[in-house]
Amino acid sequence: MKDVQIESGWKEVLREEFGKPYFTELREWVRNEYKSKVVYPPAKQIFNAFDLCPFEKVKVVILGQDPYHGPGQAHGLCFSVLDGVPFPPSLQNIFKEIKDDIKKPIPKSGDLSYLARQGVFLLNATLTVEKDKAGSHQNRGWEIFTDSVIKILAEQKSNLVFLLWGAFAGKKESLIPPNKHLVLKSAHPSPLSAYRGFFGNSHFSKTNEYLLKFEKEPIDW
Repeated sequence: MKDVQIESGWKEVLREEFGKPYFTELREWVRNEYKSKVVYPPAKQIFNAFDLCPFEKVKVVILGQDPYHGPGQAHGLCFSVLDGVPFPPSLQNIFKEIKDDIKKPIPKSGDLSYLARQGVFLLNATLTVEKDKAGSHQNRGWEIFTDSVIKILAEQKSNLVFLLWGAFAGKKESLIPPNKHLVLKSAHPSPLSAYRGFFGNSHFSKTNEYLLKFEKEPIDW
């Protein structure tokens, strides 16, 4: 629809989705939530993951569940926080695994925009949340939309890497045709589960090996 502000390539492939009744209802509901409550991320950053990683540039998909619900954290990229914001525990563990896997030092900023610009699509299953209320915007239509996004990527592109961490993300494997992409699954980076298989998963080096195999530029994690 005309009033969805999103990168032009995504707008084209999602045009049909934006016209569906569920999305019209979702858009109206979200608009009212922003008018009446404190909702994250800021409205202009709802589609930040799409805007920073245009459809034709997507090489890797990382799936989160819900935006951060604390002030100044969420900015439309899963697991990412703005410069100067303390690293949430899952993000700390992601950086720790990157360091252990590919020997890259832990950065000073938790802003993952640098990954998005390289073709890492940092998608949350739910794109908005009410302040201090985790999961408050689940089951309103966002998951229908983001499942469609995953399906479209999986169908229209080839040789992507999908990083699915935790049980929730792992279920999305059913949306991805087998043998067309690399799907890497492990425990979630949350402190509750990171020691049950996230640490030591080597997903970052495995991703780059796969990209190089198909003559794609590896990610500078």
